[in-house]
Amino acid sequence: MRFARYGAVGHEMPAVLDVGGRLRDLSGVVPDVAGSVLSDLPRINPESLPLVEGQPRLGPPVGRVGKLIAIGLNYTDHAEEVGATPPDDPIVFLKATSAIVGPHDPVSLPRGAEKTDWEVELGVVIGRRAKYVTEAEARRHIAGYTIVNDVSERALQMERSGQWTKGKSCDSFAPMGPWLVTPDELGDVQALDLSLDLNGSRMQTGNTGRMIFSVAQIVAYMSELMTLQPGDVIATGTPPGVGMGQKPPRYLVEGDEMVLNITGLGEQRSPVVRDR
Repeated sequence: MRFARYGAVGHEMPAVLDVGGRLRDLSGVVPDVAGSVLSDLPRINPESLPLVEGQPRLGPPVGRVGKLIAIGLNYTDHAEEVGATPPDDPIVFLKATSAIVGPHDPVSLPRGAEKTDWEVELGVVIGRRAKYVTEAEARRHIAGYTIVNDVSERALQMERSGQWTKGKSCDSFAPMGPWLVTPDELGDVQALDLSLDLNGSRMQTGNTGRMIFSVAQIVAYMSELMTLQPGDVIATGTPPGVGMGQKPPRYLVEGDEMVLNITGLGEQRSPVVRDR
């Protein structure tokens, strides 16, 4: 099934998509696509639910995200493009949850931004508490999958002292959605095509089969470091084609538009603006 959340910022309502891709209101069944609901997402005929009229704003498909965890350098071909040695252990960093916005909301360049970059990533949404789970058990703890754009200000991330987090956590630096797709509907999560277009030109092309650490490995690994709770999201790394890997490097400017796609997970379309 494909779940979504729609409405004004901070007032999103739960929904499910029907076979025609139309939103059906789910608020009479669950209060939100968040928290404990993720451990037992409703199995319901979407046609039995009220149709959502018009074209409302789509919010992040998961509410009340507790942790937004990201994995760096997790594609062999991305490591190659930036001249990095593939890691022996997953590279882990956190993005502030205040960076999360809807799939079509603007990405806002912060004041002084010089090198803001794009990164299309498969997002894993945790559905059940996970602590010391094995790779074989990992799937049972996943509610579903979504698209995450790990927007990054490279000058803050790479050229200033401190941790990557500060270059990853600016407001609007984590567009998420449009949908939360359950594992049974998505199929083989290690065989998904990813892409990102900038102003109509293809920048990123990849496949989750090129991950250094698989989804199951990442969930198991993270569950050894910290307890994963329902609603936590893990962004699993990006394929080649990021801005800093271009020759010469190309970074986001006001007026750009990013379009992200992952097989079975829909499309993000994010305009780029600038903080005033």
